[in-house]
Amino acid sequence: MSQQATEEFSGWRKLLWPIHSFEIKKFLPMGIMMFCILFIYTVLRDTKDAILVNAPGAGAESLAFAKGIGVTISAVLFMILYTKAANIFKREGLFYVTALPFLIFFGLFPYFIYPHVGTLHMSLETIQSLQASYPVFKWLIPLIGNWTYTTFYILSELWGSAVLSLLFWAFANAITPVKQSRRFYGMFGFIGNFGLLLSGPAIIFVSQWISSLGLARFESTGLMLKVLMAFVIAAGVILIGTFYWMNRAVLTDIRHYNPEEMGEGKKKKAKLSMMDSFKLILQSPYLGFIAMLVLAYGVSINLFEGVWKGQIKIAYPNEVDYNQVMGGLSTLTGGIAVALMLVGSNLLRLFSWRTCALITPVVLISGILVFFGVIQYNNMLIPGGMQIVQAIKEGVISKDSIAFAVIVGLFVNAFGKAVKYSLFDPTKEMAYIPLDPELKVKGKAAVDVIGGRGGKSLGSYTQMGLLTAYSGSALYQLAPIIAPIALGVVALWILSVFKLNTKFRTLTEQKAAEENASSQPSPAT
Repeated sequence: MSQQATEEFSGWRKLLWPIHSFEIKKFLPMGIMMFCILFIYTVLRDTKDAILVNAPGAGAESLAFAKGIGVTISAVLFMILYTKAANIFKREGLFYVTALPFLIFFGLFPYFIYPHVGTLHMSLETIQSLQASYPVFKWLIPLIGNWTYTTFYILSELWGSAVLSLLFWAFANAITPVKQSRRFYGMFGFIGNFGLLLSGPAIIFVSQWISSLGLARFESTGLMLKVLMAFVIAAGVILIGTFYWMNRAVLTDIRHYNPEEMGEGKKKKAKLSMMDSFKLILQSPYLGFIAMLVLAYGVSINLFEGVWKGQIKIAYPNEVDYNQVMGGLSTLTGGIAVALMLVGSNLLRLFSWRTCALITPVVLISGILVFFGVIQYNNMLIPGGMQIVQAIKEGVISKDSIAFAVIVGLFVNAFGKAVKYSLFDPTKEMAYIPLDPELKVKGKAAVDVIGGRGGKSLGSYTQMGLLTAYSGSALYQLAPIIAPIALGVVALWILSVFKLNTKFRTLTEQKAAEENASSQPSPAT
């Protein structure tokens, strides 16, 4: 078996399926888990935006306040609870107590919460009256008035950080050696991104079917939620079942999981308290550079998406049509991501970590330049002081120009996310592997949850500050300010890749030397 495990692949097998036959029992369930997580993530990502952006009195501008305040506070609370749970539960139990509450809420929302929003939420008249009385809080008031939508949005946002970035990759890092990860991680994404390919058409089909029924807006949105959340729960059951099976049929086989090889068979350090964990993280420059990568991605993509989602609402101003556009994004992202996964898995094996890690920021910085160029061109067509909706009604600018901006943004977003899934995530996760088990678990939790949410929050705070300073302005009008900020953040991201690469190589070589030394027979005495 050891000879087979070290055998090199060649030809098409090396390009398309660099997995040994005996490894399928370990690899395939992990791919299925990632498929389910990404399927759920995509359905939630598209639906949460459609619900909150089109909520009474809200708009794309409200997303900045939802992320900057609601999601940030929730991420900190989640981090505190997760750190405490990590000291109480073992790896398997920690997975269940983290993932199941999300799935339970998403299952209850369309049947027990949404039908009663008329009673639970403020009326549109009340929201508009408060907005007129307190213009500084114009985009915050709808979040409070539509609080169940805001809760749905926050938990949907946390799903990606908590279950994909934290639970899945922590599990993968704990059972996958560095050498195996170079073949596995890109291929995990290859299988997982079929979740995007499935979820996108599913959302489009459901949206088109509901539109054809001729239902009132409230009923059509409710039916959409029931169908899509049923998909989420079905995928969640498969996810939990696969993880349960792996712990009993795969991790008990030393061919697939050797605790000593992963550094877990050695005498473990005492588990740190939450305060000691944060101190340890703050004292690690290595984790700091990983955090910078995560922060930079979050800030740059959030600044871009805020403007883009505002354009979608202008062109498609209801929940079902809005969600259909987002389904198109998921479909395109999935198709590009699957193609890139084949390339990406080979890039991870053929090129350096630094080269692969640089591709994502280079793609984003190029796309951001193109998108904001289109937005600024449209802005130049609108007379000063005139809102874009009024300009469309008066024929100053055509709705097709806004639709074109939506399409350009859709392609930029799709390529950016596809490259993230195929190269950014695998390279980021590879950077954790040389760390000791304590930093892997608690350091990763802080970087992915606080760093990931912090990145989006910083982007949101930037938008919140601009919307407050330029009261009455929409995000598209602030593009000349937002674009340079986004480009500067990506430049810092690129610099951090170079810094982290040096430390990653040093740490990997040091760990390899220690493993070689420990494998040498001790001299006879």
